[in-house]
Amino acid sequence: MDLKESVLSRTLPKHIAIIMDGNGRWAKQQGMMRAFGHENGTKAVRQVVEASAELGIENLTLYAFSTENWNRPKLEVQTLMKLLVTSLKKEIKTLQDNNIKLAAIGNLNTLPKKVFKELHEVIEQTKDNARMTLTLALSYGSREELLNTVKEISIKVKNNIISPEKIDELIINEHLYTRNLPDVDLLIRTSGEQRISNFLLWQIAYAELYFTGVLWPDFTKQHLYEAIIEYQKRERRFGKTSEQLS
Repeated sequence: MDLKESVLSRTLPKHIAIIMDGNGRWAKQQGMMRAFGHENGTKAVRQVVEASAELGIENLTLYAFSTENWNRPKLEVQTLMKLLVTSLKKEIKTLQDNNIKLAAIGNLNTLPKKVFKELHEVIEQTKDNARMTLTLALSYGSREELLNTVKEISIKVKNNIISPEKIDELIINEHLYTRNLPDVDLLIRTSGEQRISNFLLWQIAYAELYFTGVLWPDFTKQHLYEAIIEYQKRERRFGKTSEQLS
């Protein structure tokens, strides 16, 4: 049995989120500029998106650009934004051919106008696709998301739209960027770093965490299969005991 068949023989995660890390280090190993790593990282994105769709993963969320990434050197940020526009134009056929819906979360109004326009054009063109939802986290920070959620709910409480007694997890979920997505089942981070980096802090409350030393441009379908197989080996108890589950 190959890895793909092994993955398909067990329960699949409904929502996979990935922190795509290591582009810069990969480029440095090649003796190249960081931009070279980002360009090659798009190949890994294509592999993971196609593999997820083939497996039947319903939701895939990729951490493409954080709120903190705006603090990177100006040239690198400009390169990333240009690459994003180019990738969106190039990958629209892949999304359509694989019946994949594109979505985006984050403070999208801070994106350059050209990026914002291209992003929403692809979102509009793929809105009726139903095989899988691919969500790009762009200009995204989980603390900012939670702060905005608290503000929105507070305003509604002040205006008597919501009573404080009615605030529960469902109300909070409805005010998050991810209101249309289920909680994350499996969080993957590449490059050997073992931290969350302000990504989906509320949504990963019960996610299985998987860290790999593979740098993002080297991440392949096989590495995704390995991560899912590790996820399938784990017992997800959600606060219960093993005896209760059995």
